[in-house]
Order: sequence, then C-alpha cells, then structure tokens
Amino acid sequence: MQNNKLRMAIRATAAVTVLGLASQAQAFSFSAGDVDASLYGYARLNASYDMNADISDITRSGTFSAIEDTDEEGHFGASAAQSRLGLTTVHKSGVKINVEGDFYGSTADSRGNFRLRHAYGQYGNWLAGQTWSNYNSFVGNTSILDFNAAAGTAGYQLRTAQLRYTSGPFSVSVEDPKSAGIEDGDNRNSMPAFTARLEDSAGGMSYSVAALAKQVTHDNSDAVGGDDDSAIGFAVFGAAKMQLSDMISIQGAVNYTDGAHSYLYFSGGQDGYMNGNDLETISGFGASIGTGISLGGGRSINLGYGMTKADWDDAVDDGAVASADVTETNQNVFLNYQWTPVANTMMGIEYAYWETENHAGTSSDANRLMFAAQYNF
Repeated sequence: MQNNKLRMAIRATAAVTVLGLASQAQAFSFSAGDVDASLYGYARLNASYDMNADISDITRSGTFSAIEDTDEEGHFGASAAQSRLGLTTVHKSGVKINVEGDFYGSTADSRGNFRLRHAYGQYGNWLAGQTWSNYNSFVGNTSILDFNAAAGTAGYQLRTAQLRYTSGPFSVSVEDPKSAGIEDGDNRNSMPAFTARLEDSAGGMSYSVAALAKQVTHDNSDAVGGDDDSAIGFAVFGAAKMQLSDMISIQGAVNYTDGAHSYLYFSGGQDGYMNGNDLETISGFGASIGTGISLGGGRSINLGYGMTKADWDDAVDDGAVASADVTETNQNVFLNYQWTPVANTMMGIEYAYWETENHAGTSSDANRLMFAAQYNF
C-alpha cells in the first residue's frame, strides 16, 4: 500500500511539472456520446531583468548560447508565450487522446504562434504519438520558474514522436532519434533511438533510471575523396527524490552520454567528430541537485543547481575543433520564492546565475531576475 501511494505521488509530481507550477484543475469537462473530454491549460506572464547580457528567449527564460561579455547591461522584457492549452479525450473503449500546445513559437518573429507539444493516443499498455521521451524523468526536478530550468536535468527535455510500451514501473520505446551534429559531413539518421526506463519508489525515496541507444552516422561519400562511418551512441541517467520531512525534499539527477549529446540537457556538445576516416564519439557528463522547502499556506522556497561538461580533449588533440570554439562546461543556479494566493494561481520571483566556459578556459556569466504569474484552468 505504501509503495502504491508513493508511486501515485511520483505520477502527481510529473503531472505538476508537465503543466507548470500548479495543479491541473480541468475546470472544463464535458461529454459527447461515448467520449468524455477535458479542456485544460494556463495563462502565464513571465517578466525578466537581465543584469548583464540579454540571454532571454521568447518566454523570457535564460539560454547559455546568448551569454557574452558586454557593456550593454540591464535588459527588461515580458512575455505570455509560455501560456498553454490542451484537450484530453477518453472513449468508452478505453482509448485516450491528448493534444496540447503553447504559444512559444520557434523564433522572435513567430512569437504567439501555436506550437504542438503533445499529440498522442494511448490504449492499454501502448502509446503512439508525440509526448515526453521515455528517456526522461521529472522525479529529480526542483521547481524552477525559468522555463528552460537547470542544466543536467534527467534525460531529453523535449517531446518526441515514439511508440512506447509500459508495464507497471517499466517502459520501453522506439523513438525519433535526436542528433547533435558532426562537423564537415552529412549526419544521417538510419535507425530509431531505443530506450528503456524504470521509475518506481522504495521506502521514502522515489527514483528513475533509464538507458538509450542510437546510431551516429557521418556520410559525405558523394564528395570526391569522401567517406562514411558510423558508431553507436548511448546515454544513461539516474534520478531520485527524498522527502526528508513534510516540509523539506532533496532531489537530483546524474547523466552520462557518449555520442548522444542531445540527450544531455544543455550540454553544448556534439555527438562526434571525424578523425581521418574514422568517426569518434564525444562523451559528456551532467548533474543537477536541489531542495524544496514548504513554508505552509501555499508558500515555498526552492534552490536548484545544474551543470554539464563535454569531453572535447580528444577532438582538440586530433585537430578536429579549436579549443576556443567549443563549449566545455555550462552551469546555472536558481533561487526562488513561490506562493499561491488563491486556488489555481501561482506567483513567484527568482534569481538565477548562468555561466558558460569553453575548452580553452574562457568563461562568461550572467545574472538575472524573473517574475512569474500563472493562472490554471
């Protein structure tokens, strides 16, 4: 019975993370013939002040790629592009369908355009469509206001097309592969990515472990003197959360990849490089840790840290890349205060520090503040 309760707690935590920072109210439910449907979502305002370089994306969340040393300090902006809308239907046969999107767009010019997040069907143990990768977990996540959150968070942090089978706490999937590129050649996906995950609880701890394998391919055989080669890339992670008391939790994750840098969140690495006619994979490591402290009355304080490090040593030694041109380490820290003044409403303020360093040892950093207000339905 205790394990069942903890398993339900894991699923509830994941649902909260998927929706945002407050629970899904599902205020708009209706039935049509043999189908029960629920409309859900939220409206959200993010406002940020970048003390150094402007590293904000469309949602006013931070990005490592925009960090630079600059004399143009002090940048304010606000956005509602993170706002979300979704529809879930359940047929009497047991078939579930979920379609969800937000207004993130893909560039500043497409702000306000609807972006598809989830579109999948589920029946029994089978799921087909686009949703969170099976190589992903929210168990070790700390509640952060920044939409992009901490580096080194467990697994692939976007949705992907897949076919998944789940039996109890164990799940396997065949997914659309994600590549982080190989320079000077054609990167060809000729096989899907294969994943396996175990997510469960034991005693006072909830945990998740997962593995992924994919093919890494370089092919410029059409060019004069061209060549092609391939290798197997893989990734593994472990994530856990320990509830120390009714007020305090500690959670985190560790990740390792080799030839699969898209699955190491915010790594800044690439899958591999060509050393003559041979494809060499590039490895990376990441970790995140945080704590959440409940103050009662819908108030909480959350502190989170994340980092990733890509191993460029061999690529630099072999002359494939220049030491100053590749990102080796990314790390960020978040401290926020959140409160729920009324039901289905969250407000919060957050300080964040972002730092990036290249292989040559040159680093740049950024400090920023964010305010968020979210209204769920």
